[in-house]
Amino acid sequence: MDLVTFELLEQVADRGTVTAAAAAMGITQQAASARLARAEQALGVRLVTRAVTGATLTEHGGMVLEWATPVLEAARRAEISLEALRNQDSSVVIAASQTIAEYPLPGWLQTLRATTPAVQVRLISGNSAEVVEQVRRGAATLGFIERPEVPKDLRSAQVGADELAIVTAPDHPWAGRTISPDQLASTPLVIREQGSGTRATLEGWLEREGRSLSVPAAELTTASAIRAAARSGVAPAVLSIRAVEEDLAVGNLARTRIDGPEIRRPFTALWSAAGLNPTARALIDTAIAAETSRSHR
Repeated sequence: MDLVTFELLEQVADRGTVTAAAAAMGITQQAASARLARAEQALGVRLVTRAVTGATLTEHGGMVLEWATPVLEAARRAEISLEALRNQDSSVVIAASQTIAEYPLPGWLQTLRATTPAVQVRLISGNSAEVVEQVRRGAATLGFIERPEVPKDLRSAQVGADELAIVTAPDHPWAGRTISPDQLASTPLVIREQGSGTRATLEGWLEREGRSLSVPAAELTTASAIRAAARSGVAPAVLSIRAVEEDLAVGNLARTRIDGPEIRRPFTALWSAAGLNPTARALIDTAIAAETSRSHR
C-alpha cells in the first residue's frame, strides 16, 4: 500500500468507477485495476466491488480509506508547502466556487499579476461545499466561497458581497414585476444543486421569511446552463447578479424584484490553520480592494 493506491481508493469512492478514477489520476484503467489487485492480494481482503453500474468500496476498502485519509491530507499539505518553497512563495493553489471562479476571480488575478508578474496560480473550481473540503484536505491553499455559513474549523475573511437576482424570459408574467416571498417559495425555479452557495443563500433567505423552497423545476450545475433555461422560458431562475448583467443589459432576460429584503451573501476567503504564503495573502488583499471599489460604484 502506498500513496498512489490510497488516492486510487479515494477516487473510486468519489467517482464510482475504476475507469473514472484512473482518468482523474492520469493513469490507464488497466494500471488502476492491476494496482488494486496487488493491494487486495497483499492484504488478503477485497477492497473494491465491481458491478455493471460501477464500483464501490467494500467494508474493508472503506476502512482502509478512512485510515489512509490523514496520510493523504498530510502528503497534500507537504506538496503545497514544497511547491511554494520551490517557487519562492509565489505560487498558490486556489479552490473557488463557480460564481467566484467565473466572475470576480479573473479580475482579482489580473490585478495581482500586474504587481507580481511571477505569481503562479492553479485553480480548482466547484461548488462552495466542495471548496470547503478542498481546503480542509489540504488540496488547496486558499478557498473562496459564496455561502452564508463559514466553517468554524477554518480561518476566514470576508472579501466582498454579492446579490442574487430573480430573472425570467422577457415574456414571462413575472418580467419587470415585484413578487412576494410566497410566490417565490411556491414556484418551481431553475436553480443550482445542493451544496452550492447560491442554493444555500436562497434557502436561508426563505427560511428567515418563514418559507421553504418548492421542488425545483430543474437543478443545474452551471450559471450558463441556468441562464439558458431561464431565457428559453423553462422557469424563473435565481443567480448572482454578476452572472446575468449582460443578459439583462441586452434584454435576453428580465429581472423580477422581491417584496422584501435583498437576497445577499458574502464572498469569503478560507484557509487552514497552517497559514498563508505571501502570494495568498496578497490575493486576499487584492480581492478586498476590488470588491470595495465595486461596492462604491
